[in-house]
Formats: sequence, C-alpha cells, structure tokens
Amino acid sequence: MRRALPALVIAFALSAVAFAQPKAVTGPAFEQDTFGKLPPTKDKNGKETPGPIVTRYTLVNKNGMVVKCIEYGAIITEIHVPDKSGKTADVALGFDTLADYLKGHPYFGANAGRCANRIANGKFTLDGKEYKLAPNDKPHSLHGGKEGFDKKFWRGEPMLTATGPSVKFTYTSPDGEEGYPGRLSVTMSYTLTDNNEIVIDYRATTDKPTVCNLAHHSYFNLAGHNAGDIKGHELTIAAKHYTPGDETLIPTGKIEPVAGTPFDFTKAKPMGRDLEKAGGKPVGFDLNYVLDKGQTARPELAARVVEPKSGRVMEVLTTEPGLQFYTGNFLDGSNKGKGGAVYRQYNGFCLEAQKFPDSVNKPEWKDKSNVVLRPGETYKQTTIYQFSVVK
Repeated sequence: MRRALPALVIAFALSAVAFAQPKAVTGPAFEQDTFGKLPPTKDKNGKETPGPIVTRYTLVNKNGMVVKCIEYGAIITEIHVPDKSGKTADVALGFDTLADYLKGHPYFGANAGRCANRIANGKFTLDGKEYKLAPNDKPHSLHGGKEGFDKKFWRGEPMLTATGPSVKFTYTSPDGEEGYPGRLSVTMSYTLTDNNEIVIDYRATTDKPTVCNLAHHSYFNLAGHNAGDIKGHELTIAAKHYTPGDETLIPTGKIEPVAGTPFDFTKAKPMGRDLEKAGGKPVGFDLNYVLDKGQTARPELAARVVEPKSGRVMEVLTTEPGLQFYTGNFLDGSNKGKGGAVYRQYNGFCLEAQKFPDSVNKPEWKDKSNVVLRPGETYKQTTIYQFSVVK
C-alpha cells in the first residue's frame, strides 16, 4: 500500500507544476500520478501475476525547474529548465506513455546496470569462476543484458529533504539475474535542489562477490528535446586521456592522451566540429574519458556543455573516474518521442558517469576503475547535472 502524501504537499505541487510561470512558484514540492501499468508476468508453472502500477513523480524547485521520473527503469522522462530569456523547455529525450517505453528504446533517461557499458564477449572471470552474460550487443553484453536495470520496476518513495524534493528508488537484483552472481540490493535517488541541480545518488550491497557499475543514461538537447541536432553544443571535458577501443567499442586496455586527436575536449569546442573525424560505425563520438580527477569521495567537475542560442548550460559533477560521451549515433528516426518528435541521428547527447567499460576484464585498470563489489562493501556514486544560463 502506498503512503498517502500530505494534503499540504499535494497542494504545493499542484500549484507549482504550472512551471510556465516560474515566478509564481513559492517553494519546493512534488506530486505523483499514475503513468501506466506493467503487463502481467508468469512463473515457471504458468501462474500469472498482475503487473504493478507505475507511478510518475514530478519534482519542482523554487525556480520553477521541473523533473519528472517514473518507477519503470527509474527513468527520467522530462527535465524543464529556463533559457537566458526565461523561456522554459524540456531538454530530455523521452516518451509520453509507458507503452512507448515498453516497446524498446535506446536507454532514454534510464539507469544502466548491473554493469553499465560493454563487457567483452559477454563473459568475465571472478575469483577463478567464469560467468556468462547475454550477448545483447553481439558478441558483447551491454548495460546489464537483455533485461537490465533499465527494464525493471523500481519502487519509488517521494520525500521533501533539506536540499529539495526527492524520490528514492529501490530494486533488488536476485542472484544469477542476467548471469551476474550475488543478490544485489540497490537504492538510487533523484533530488532537485534550488541550485537547479539534479543530484543522483547510488548505493548498492551484495551477498556474494559480483560486478557493479551503475550509470545514468539521459539523452540531452539543451535547445529542447525536439530542437534538432546537437552539433552546435559546445563541450568541455576535464580529461586529458581516454580509453581507445576497437571497432566494436571494446577498450584495448590502453590509456592514451587526447591531445592531437578528434577526441580532445580539454578546451570548449562544438560537438559537431570533429564529428566525422571521430569515425565509428555509425560515425560519431562514443567513448570513455579518463577524468583527470580520478575516483573521488565527493563530486567534482567532469564536463560542461553550453548551447549558444538558448544560453543554457549544463555541468556534470561526479565521484566516478570515467565519463562516456555519446552523440546519439545510433538514433535513426525510428523513435517517435514526446509530442510526436522524431529523434534522428545526433538529436541528443549523453554524458554517462561510470567506471571504465569492460573493466572486469582489464586487470591493469584495477587501481583506476574497480568494478568488483564484495560482501561487506558498499558501492557508492554521486553524480550531479547542474543547469544554469550563460552570463
């Protein structure tokens, strides 16, 4: 049974959701409504269990910024932020209905796990035992397998915290799910602060040695989710090195400097400037950066994006040692998003804070990017997406 929200909170939320007039918002709030219902499931004996109702949570801060998220995949479906003239737009790619998410999508707004990014040939060895995973990105395993954390039901619990409205999501991955060992208990939360930050916190524990590497996978377009390509967005990444990969995007194990390559974003440049030089099939950026700061206890600046026309700015701060930059190369127009928007190649970008791809198969990276989680340890990550405008 769901805990009923206090009437005062609901009243605040309903008035605050009129985010087209941010000056009228008097304080942080949230509301919740039904986004849909998941289909029934059957056990091995054919017994059918009704699917759970999926709740949508709307978070609002005192500035009128709005974030919406759902219990399916703990997905962020909308992010409404103002531009330099105060005009608000939704800058996150996504869908209007649960049915559209259930049809399949390229991880719009989702959380990748139990292991984000790619594991080579869908297998790894841990403590002398080999584990085989689903090769959902043949021949490799990608973002947790065929039914990773992006396709799971996460129980949500909304609350008003000292820093802003928040939703805590919980999911327990059973031992052997998608081939991974150990029962992994995960909590993650979104908190919307009055500094226009989306603070994402992950925590996880296990009862057996396992692999854990979680990452948030929103696609952003700071001009608006339906505004076309992102080539004019200006990007800076605080990384002098990256992990080069083969043609299937599996890292070679080397760490090389970005200087003299198309992958150098140590100084701000448009995402489209060296897009063709980046190569790949399809062409575009899709690689992991080794952040200069390394793994840290507190979030530190990893990247900054400016959209010149709207003046919107997004900064990424994280505790993680790596950051995957992806320019939506595989978007092909087959996904019809919110309001009928058609998402085509390069219509959105991702900046995914993470451990390095295929780290479990790269013992040389153990000190820089350890993805092994053991009983008694706690996986921790904090990543912040902070929005502002150019001054």
